[in-house]
Amino acid sequence: MRKRVAAVAGGVALAAALVGGGVAVAGGGEDGEQGSHDYTQGQADAATAAALEATGGGTANSIERDSESGATWEVEVTKPDGTTVDVRLDEGYAVVVIEGDTEDSAESGD
Repeated sequence: MRKRVAAVAGGVALAAALVGGGVAVAGGGEDGEQGSHDYTQGQADAATAAALEATGGGTANSIERDSESGATWEVEVTKPDGTTVDVRLDEGYAVVVIEGDTEDSAESGD
């Protein structure tokens, strides 16, 4: 019985490590937004790749479903120059809009 429990615990730990190893994936929205996490890893990867291409590289910090500005996806990206933007994409992963991240904009106060 102990071997079975250890094997299950090890499998859960491995799955958690694999999921946690990439871009942060948003859970349920803070504002009650539903469905922000109902997508596959393949979809998340495609949205991330499209966002990074649109910004000329950088680091994808998070991804979530989005409905602002007619978008389907929102990917937060830290661009190579250090600025952070929200890249909103449609269902085909085409850019709808790239906006300065509001937290980043509030800090820059220049």
